[in-house]
Amino acid sequence: MEDHHVTSISEDYEKTCWGCGLRLLLATYSPIFKCGWCGAITTEIRTRKPDSVCFSQWRRARDQFFIVVLLLFMSFVIGAGVWAVYPTIFSISYFCGGFHSAITAILAFTTISSFCLSAFKSAGAPVPITWGSYPVVGKNTLENYTFCTYCDMPKPPRAHHCRSCKMCIMDMDHHCPFIGNCVGAGNHRFFIAFLISVVISCLYVVMMTSYTAFHILPPPQLESLPSTYDSVASKVLMQILAGISSSVLSLSVRGLVLLYLAFACLSVDIGIAVLLWQQLYYVYEGKTYINHIGSSKNSVSAEKGCQNILHFFNCPYFSYRLFFIPANAAKLQESSYKIL
Repeated sequence: MEDHHVTSISEDYEKTCWGCGLRLLLATYSPIFKCGWCGAITTEIRTRKPDSVCFSQWRRARDQFFIVVLLLFMSFVIGAGVWAVYPTIFSISYFCGGFHSAITAILAFTTISSFCLSAFKSAGAPVPITWGSYPVVGKNTLENYTFCTYCDMPKPPRAHHCRSCKMCIMDMDHHCPFIGNCVGAGNHRFFIAFLISVVISCLYVVMMTSYTAFHILPPPQLESLPSTYDSVASKVLMQILAGISSSVLSLSVRGLVLLYLAFACLSVDIGIAVLLWQQLYYVYEGKTYINHIGSSKNSVSAEKGCQNILHFFNCPYFSYRLFFIPANAAKLQESSYKIL
């Protein structure tokens, strides 16, 4: 009796790697596969269609509008603040006036310069790399690279494509319409410096305008307080509000500008302080906002700790010892963040 052996014949799926151009044989069908030679990741999943011309123009107009609004607000705060506070401060002494002028000039310079650097400096374009041909693509030279269909070029593992800037950005955190630019590896440090400068400047404006308004604001006209205990708190509150309202209505233009600057800068200061805390928290965790929301699946995050903040601000090695961080942590951190 003859034995019959039945063997299953597996069908190989032939795919082509975009990185080195080699043809690969896959045992099973997969829309995502990695080349064993160059390390490039190929995906056949359909990506989102490119934005229309009208949508791109709208995003560009939105960014330009926000930049103009921000520049006008900073100019108004600097100019109106100096005009409203100058007479009161210099009436105290010339030393106080000169000190206030120096602080104002330093804060204005740091705020505007950090804004220009974060807005007009490149956010971090990927370094061009050879791809597409086996003889010129070496072993593992495209490790974990993907292909950006929008830019039609390789995308590094720590990069993300920005629809507004229409380019891939290294370590992209987010696209900020107020600076009209992405926040990435090239300008992230300047963006945080801008936030720090805005927080300090707005706090200083609130302090100086409140001090000046206290000197020029007419004292509220409060009536005699009631002697009975019943509803004393409500009557006192109503009298104080009425007195403040009458004093505000009798203010000059300079007084109204001072009050507006105080409340506007206080509101801005609270919002920017929250954004600054969020940015520093992400730096502490060794990731960006896009990594946090999970939009970039192939990005690499460092281990969280104070060493991330020290490395982010390019602090010297001896500063690591102040936080009881091992000396080799600086070199390890530098190698993990080396992207350009």
